[in-house]
Amino acid sequence: MRIRWATSISRQSAGAVAALLGLALLAAGCAGGPSDIPGQRTIGGDGTRGTLGLFAYAVPKIGFDEVIPEFAETPEGEGVAFLQSFGASADQSRKVVNGAPADIVNFSVEPDVTRLVDAGLVSPDWNEGEFGGIPFGSMVTFVVREGNPLGIETWEDLVRPGIEVVTPNPFSSGSAKWNLLAPYAVMSRGGEDPQRGLEYVRTLIQDHIKIQPGSSREATEAFLQGRGDVLLTYENEAIFLERMGDPVEFVTPDETLRIENPMAIIQNSPNREMAEDFLAFQFSPEGQRTWARAGFRPVDPAIRAEFDDVFPQPETVWGVDDFGGWKAVNTELFDPDNGAISTLYYEALR
Repeated sequence: MRIRWATSISRQSAGAVAALLGLALLAAGCAGGPSDIPGQRTIGGDGTRGTLGLFAYAVPKIGFDEVIPEFAETPEGEGVAFLQSFGASADQSRKVVNGAPADIVNFSVEPDVTRLVDAGLVSPDWNEGEFGGIPFGSMVTFVVREGNPLGIETWEDLVRPGIEVVTPNPFSSGSAKWNLLAPYAVMSRGGEDPQRGLEYVRTLIQDHIKIQPGSSREATEAFLQGRGDVLLTYENEAIFLERMGDPVEFVTPDETLRIENPMAIIQNSPNREMAEDFLAFQFSPEGQRTWARAGFRPVDPAIRAEFDDVFPQPETVWGVDDFGGWKAVNTELFDPDNGAISTLYYEALR
């Protein structure tokens, strides 16, 4: 089953994406916490109960813009305000380690939470709940030009001569790790033939990726400005583009990778009770439906079933667990010094 949605993104909508990007980059560029962001407004409640610092990767801002007001309508969320910082996942994680005053974090990949666990900021049991600390997720998909003029349908199509692929830098962006792990998963047949997977990734990186944006949002903006033929991205990002207006489509291939985006509480947060309430809301029916309406796959099966028309199921979906979990994946594939995919990426930059 090949899934395609036609969308349209006008110049006005591209400008709106640029505005969102500017906000994300502004947040990411600040050395301190969310209160250091010039002009950043507080959203949510009126702050009478307190203010939570939320540090997250750039993509889910559109989701939090919906989830936080819903939370504010609950007894637990009444009077809770939020100051937010959005940016590339790994950069956000490092900022928190370096002292940014976060109360709750939401990153693209588990290793960015593990960095905080190692620093003593997040409890080692952060992912022991029913859904493993993952309130929502997505899938790796392709965004192409309107009408799909190059006929991009499969992973093999991405490495045809002359095709240029846009995806972020994996050393700053969690989405880039997902985007490179997905073809490795597909081409290695779930890890059965790792050499085949690496050979494909080598070809993709060396011959078809020409720019290295720092985050998923930057990659999206570059694509909307005319760079590349295919944007590798989250399904939810593609849905967001669909809702914006003018000429792109997205294609979810028959085989792809499930994306899981973790959320955790800073264990010594002075606002621990509020942070726990907000985290619990993510897994409530109201929170799950709000994430789904924003284009993110809910983790509660009952809520996900309500949105089957929005989130169709590809024929084969691989997961990080198929490769031993993020610890194994990060060590074997993305370790900056010895990871197989990292090595390929460094070679391509030389």
